[in-house]
Amino acid sequence: MRFAAKRPNLDRTRIVYNHNLTLTGVPLEACDYVVNGKPAIEHVMERQSVSVDRHNLQTGKGSEIVNDHNRFSIETMGDPAYPLVLLRRVIAISLEPVQIVNALPPLRLTKDGQR
Repeated sequence: MRFAAKRPNLDRTRIVYNHNLTLTGVPLEACDYVVNGKPAIEHVMERQSVSVDRHNLQTGKGSEIVNDHNRFSIETMGDPAYPLVLLRRVIAISLEPVQIVNALPPLRLTKDGQR
């Protein structure tokens, strides 16, 4: 999974899921919901990708263990579309806190920190 286009001109309204499927119309506000310094959508995109351990700091060699969330979704969740479903859910749920925060009135503090 990745955003469409190349850095620095990423198109965050389109997510390339694989070579057959691209999500379009992703609201930019969904990327404003940040968890641990990164948009929640990007966390899902990273965690749901296929990765291979190719580096061990002590030996210089990796274990070559493949971490494939596609297999996890079939074997554990029983749904091969689980990564896509999860991504769509995170996009939808990311909009709610952003809308709530944007609707809050501005906070006005005095010099001593009181309202």
